[in-house]
Amino acid sequence: MDRIKILVVDDESRMRKLVKDFLVKKNYEVIEAADGSEALDIFFDDREIALVICDVMMPKIDGWQVCKEIREYSKVPIIMLTAKGDERDELQGFELGVDEYISKPFSPKILVARVEAILRRSNVLEESERMEMNGIVVDKTAHSVMIEGNPIELSFKEFELLTYFMENAGIALSREKILNNVWNYDYFGDARTIDTHVKKLRSKMGEKGECIKTIWGMGYKFIA
Repeated sequence: MDRIKILVVDDESRMRKLVKDFLVKKNYEVIEAADGSEALDIFFDDREIALVICDVMMPKIDGWQVCKEIREYSKVPIIMLTAKGDERDELQGFELGVDEYISKPFSPKILVARVEAILRRSNVLEESERMEMNGIVVDKTAHSVMIEGNPIELSFKEFELLTYFMENAGIALSREKILNNVWNYDYFGDARTIDTHVKKLRSKMGEKGECIKTIWGMGYKFIA
């Protein structure tokens, strides 16, 4: 299967290299552009580009104009990078059809996680039925979990909870977000049910339970 192509647009070569290195490790093919004009030439010359990561402040043509011109012809997912944290900039980006908006400085691992989430939503990246992190193997088809080669028994919700954590590794997840995604939007129970399930899940995972970190006052994060 051909590698998924991602166009990275930034006038800073250091930033392009940083983003490229992390994406290449995940087996993506990365095409670089140093300004908006070059980015548009590359994009309209290569119809296989599946996602665009674009800086806002650039010479010749800025990121907003790049987004605007791409959106006139394509619905390809776009992630905008910017040093600004202005709400007006974010609103402008979403009005132009930006899919994600990430402020600098950012964690490259979080950026990669956002890329994969967007590609899954766009049906470009197929959902993997098997995940492996930190010696933990989750097989969604067989509905099984192995830790360091040993099977562990989880309830249905514990399995879904662990799967959700691993699919969002490195991302801080609020209790509300976990409820909405694991228990679904029609659940009206107490959010503390999450804490109870996490406690049981950690216990069954033994030492690997430490991968699930508590973020006080918010929720949890799985550390890969």
